[in-house]
Amino acid sequence: MVDLLILLGMGAIVPLGLALIDEPGLARVRRLWPLAAVPGALSLWLPRGGLAAGSAVLYALGTLAVATHAPLRLARTRSLAPREIAVLTALAAPAVAGVALVAERAGYALFGFELHILALTVPHFHFAGFTAALVAGLVCRAATPDSAPARAAALSMPAGTLLVLAGYFLGAWVQFAGALVLTTGMWLVGLLTWRDLRTRTADPLTARLLAVSSAVLALTMVLALWWALGQASGLPHPTLTWMAATHGVGNALGFALCSLLAWRRLTAEVPTGQLTDG
Repeated sequence: MVDLLILLGMGAIVPLGLALIDEPGLARVRRLWPLAAVPGALSLWLPRGGLAAGSAVLYALGTLAVATHAPLRLARTRSLAPREIAVLTALAAPAVAGVALVAERAGYALFGFELHILALTVPHFHFAGFTAALVAGLVCRAATPDSAPARAAALSMPAGTLLVLAGYFLGAWVQFAGALVLTTGMWLVGLLTWRDLRTRTADPLTARLLAVSSAVLALTMVLALWWALGQASGLPHPTLTWMAATHGVGNALGFALCSLLAWRRLTAEVPTGQLTDG
């Protein structure tokens, strides 16, 4: 199941998301993306070892090509507005997934992480890293100017992601704090999408996609908090298998895919739906 979610992230989520970022050079990266995604997908079905790791390296190179646009964008825009911080996070996130994939496929415990943790890092940085940050940036740009909840949602993505990452080194309570920040931010994204953006579009299908993405976040992020609290406190909590089947599938299909398809349709309606620096 985790491998199928990774395939969705590689083959659909990243190219759909890149199309929503108006950044010079990203269109070319998106056109060439299959050159990275195909060997990346192949690596998932090969036994751990040199061949699988070599295929994963090609995917990692593709993610690094995306990540290089983060400093280029920052140098060009010189903006640290919340929506810009969110999109910079989105551009960098797939590279973390790419590096984790190479290590896991090689059977190497990178930074001491167990292989199953590295395997779960790959979908997390496609969906919680790339997609959540990108959608938060889009929502922040489309929300009422100077909307404090929208700015908070955009800033919570890099903050929460960094806290979760730090939690792997500093302890489960830090990881829980990161999950709490991410959950708050994603709930704000869901609220703003449901309350403001869903009601603005005249297209029924786009409105339904936005509604589904908002409703799914309300449920799946409760599971994320439950799991993180259980890990930190020792209280009963879902297993990783159960989390993949519920939280993982729900966020991948209900939130990430529905959100990006909705924003693609919104972009077609109003060209400024793309996340620009303007």
